[in-house]
Amino acid sequence: MISELHAPDRIAELLVHLGRAVQSEDTRSELTAAQWTCLRFFARANDSTRTPSAFASFQATTRGTASQIIKSLERRGLVSRTRSERDRRSVRFDLTEKGRAMLDNDPLRVLVGLIDGLDHAESARFLTTLSGLASALAEKRDVPSFGTCRDCSHFGTTGDAAYCACMAAELATDETTKLCASYAPMPGNNNQGDRDAAG
Repeated sequence: MISELHAPDRIAELLVHLGRAVQSEDTRSELTAAQWTCLRFFARANDSTRTPSAFASFQATTRGTASQIIKSLERRGLVSRTRSERDRRSVRFDLTEKGRAMLDNDPLRVLVGLIDGLDHAESARFLTTLSGLASALAEKRDVPSFGTCRDCSHFGTTGDAAYCACMAAELATDETTKLCASYAPMPGNNNQGDRDAAG
């Protein structure tokens, strides 16, 4: 039996192993692990976060590497580029119909299915714990933390509408469940992060 003193090491090793196992290259897969991560990111991110620099931060890679991954998806017709109307130097990427269809074959679905088999309370605790760990690690490393609106210190409501103080704009309902690069964990909240899916 593993000593409780070694439990944190074992949990950390299992998290790393699980991440590697789910991203292992499948010879039958049409995309690399990095390309799958990028496709998922653009599917989950809000409008202002679907940029090369935000993806580079999320993937913990260089802007150049992130751009190459995005270009490879663009060449395959899986994402399309839109130039910002506010800042013509800035671009946003959206999944094309072909890109959305590709996600039906996402190898991550195997793990999603296993997690879906957990009971609701266990899955909610798991998401809260992992979100808290991800935010704490980002803070220790002084890198951006990614999360959704409901656990963000910028989030508020005005009447019946959701509001982002960082963007000084109202939020559409579907935007509040998307990843945001402007996410700022609430001070003193160790359970912050992407918890909307648990509720």
